[in-house]
Amino acid sequence: MKMMKMKNKIERKKENKDKKITKKMSFNEIMQKEPNAIPILLERGMHCIGCPMAMQETLEQGAVAHGLNPDKLEKEINDKLKKKEK
Repeated sequence: MKMMKMKNKIERKKENKDKKITKKMSFNEIMQKEPNAIPILLERGMHCIGCPMAMQETLEQGAVAHGLNPDKLEKEINDKLKKKEK
């Protein structure tokens, strides 16, 4: 049982390593780590990224507040950022 938990934890770490942006990151972290994500957030109607109160809010919290699916938004941002890299 312990071995299975460790394997799952390693797989999750590997999965998160492939992602530049995670839904658990604050908007402040996102803007510092990947400024190219800002236009994507604005396109989705998340204009709150400039609000001082939202700086401590996570992408997940912001997405839910705007009626967006946090998992889909996280994937969309990372997919678009990967395309920009190519």
